Amino acid sequence: MRVPFPEPGPSADVPATFLTYLDYYRDTVADRFAGLTDAQARTARVPSGWTPVELVKHLTFMERRWFVWGFLGEPVPDPWGDRADDRWHVGPDETVAGLVAALRRGGARTREIVESTPLTTPAALGGRFTDPARRPTLAAILFHVLQEYARHAGHLDIVRELVDGRTGE
Repeated sequence: MRVPFPEPGPSADVPATFLTYLDYYRDTVADRFAGLTDAQARTARVPSGWTPVELVKHLTFMERRWFVWGFLGEPVPDPWGDRADDRWHVGPDETVAGLVAALRRGGARTREIVESTPLTTPAALGGRFTDPARRPTLAAILFHVLQEYARHAGHLDIVRELVDGRTGE
């Protein structure tokens, strides 16, 4: 299913706008796996060597690092668990379906955090941030995570086109 791009509108609800775009990019990432075989999802198509399943796992961990460990300051098991030997990593027992489901669960948690917190709230100390002078606000974290999703969704667009000719928007 191709997800329609959320056209900007007159809304002044900035948190809802951020969440709409994050949902769009998360859905776009999940959509790029539709119809791929497990072998296609686990095959590198670009010289840097990452695979689509590695990228989706990276996005899941990235979002959790920024919102749960970073913004809330909650302990998370293995915040850098998407990496091994200084590169993205997915174990042979991890499935595309499981990784996409984890991506969606992370998005639901992000929504809960954003809908219950003013954007001007600084990140908690502990977890990812220990210096009070360097902790970002929720708005800054949202902006960073949104740009990372947009960039990586574009990467997946290119990889999907290389796999079978399917293009994005």
